[in-house]
Amino acid sequence: MFATTLTDHLPEIALAAALAWGSGLRVYLVLFLTGMAGFWGWLELPAHLAVLAHPAVLGASGLMLLIECGADKLPWLDSVWDAIHTFIRIPAGAALAAAVFGGESTTVMTAAAILGGSITAGTHFTKAGSRAVINTSPEPFSNALASLGEDVIVPTGLWLALAHPALFIALLAVFLLLAVLLLRLILRGIGLLATRLRSKPITGG
Repeated sequence: MFATTLTDHLPEIALAAALAWGSGLRVYLVLFLTGMAGFWGWLELPAHLAVLAHPAVLGASGLMLLIECGADKLPWLDSVWDAIHTFIRIPAGAALAAAVFGGESTTVMTAAAILGGSITAGTHFTKAGSRAVINTSPEPFSNALASLGEDVIVPTGLWLALAHPALFIALLAVFLLLAVLLLRLILRGIGLLATRLRSKPITGG
């Protein structure tokens, strides 16, 4: 019975997971694309997400998207942006995941918020940690390339969640597993870098 329930709600589960996952990378892109899909009738938004299609909300999310697209491609500024958005992306991801199940019970919405926030947090910290490591590179192009990759992968993931929800869920599970492994490597690399910096002798001029 439980498996049947999951199968019946697979599209909603995939959508909630995709919104949470995408928010960890590009929260304003997720808000804008979801709103545009509802505005143009490409997607029938859940009732609690319909506000994203309002012109005023689209204008706000579109403006923030433009700002983020610029800030996210500049070395070090992207890390500052990520640090600030720790307090925005995670709550937004949790709220979006819960809103998908707005017509369900409070228990279901709360569970969706917890799981959605966890997915967003994992994605966000992996992104932020990766950017911190990339920023140690002397060349200026890796940041822009990583950012452009996220510009592509987020709408692709959202489309996949709608068109092939089961495939998206499977790929998300692989992504989260790799994110955990990558995050451990990133934290280890940052720790080694900090150790080297502390042990480097300070020479006076």
